[in-house]
Amino acid sequence: MTEEVASVESLTLTFDKIDAPALADVSFCLNEGESLALVGESGSGKTSLLRLLLGLLRPTRGKVRLFGQPLDDVDGEELRRIRRKCSYIPQDPFGGLPPTLSPLQAVVEPLIVTRPNLKYEGTNKAKELLSDLGIEEALWNRKLVQGFSGGQRQRIMLARALITDPKLLLADEPTSMQDVSTRMDLINLLKVYLKNGMSMIFVTHDLLLAKAMTLRGIVLYRGRMCETGPTHLLLRDPLHPYTKALVSALPKLGKPIEVKVKRRPLPVGFKGCPYLALCPYGFDRCKDLPPMKQLSDARSVACFMGDTSQGT
Repeated sequence: MTEEVASVESLTLTFDKIDAPALADVSFCLNEGESLALVGESGSGKTSLLRLLLGLLRPTRGKVRLFGQPLDDVDGEELRRIRRKCSYIPQDPFGGLPPTLSPLQAVVEPLIVTRPNLKYEGTNKAKELLSDLGIEEALWNRKLVQGFSGGQRQRIMLARALITDPKLLLADEPTSMQDVSTRMDLINLLKVYLKNGMSMIFVTHDLLLAKAMTLRGIVLYRGRMCETGPTHLLLRDPLHPYTKALVSALPKLGKPIEVKVKRRPLPVGFKGCPYLALCPYGFDRCKDLPPMKQLSDARSVACFMGDTSQGT
């Protein structure tokens, strides 16, 4: 039986002076060896969800569990012990690395902080990871403050995250600054770790990348779950109008991207479907908030027409 690694139940996060919640009624479970994509545009709540999972934010409502432990029931020392099983790749590669260290020092640091007796083995492993990720040996001992590109920094952050062999990797847009070839190197390395039992939550705005990296996905819009299911089905046969819009915005060979948006005015304090303002299918019933409806093919959708639009 596989171990539960992370789960959230009816998770809601609100901030003072902001009317709309950052997250609202989000629920999912991730087991050992599973990979999950959080897909959506900027402002959909993806990064906030990762920070809640690490205990860096406290939810307004709902439950967060890591490795079976409710985070609201653990003290500081227990939370640190749980976090040692996790690695986090932040979205910003320029603020996510200690500038006074070299790539080699930055990669090995998380390992020797908790297991100083592994400094020699850790240094060798750091060299292997940097080499696998295309960081030239001539750069290994140069200070990070000295002109590394965003793409190089992302690869160094990935090596730093993997050095401890985490049970759970939380990756926030970890390939956004990579070209096609280096992106494939990152994807292939992550797949090796996934095959060895690591679990991963992978944040992206790109459904193609979500399909390449994960088996299951959650599409978020303005903090709410729109649709969940196998990532290949989210891409091939999207049900929610927002997921359809994400798919239609993907580049297609020889064709320009066409984005046609006609915004529907909504009253202040509107409590219905959060996508209604942009939805091309909206009707009167959408003035109510649609519940997540479980479908027969391991999918869920929060749309009043979602279960009838399949295949359209």
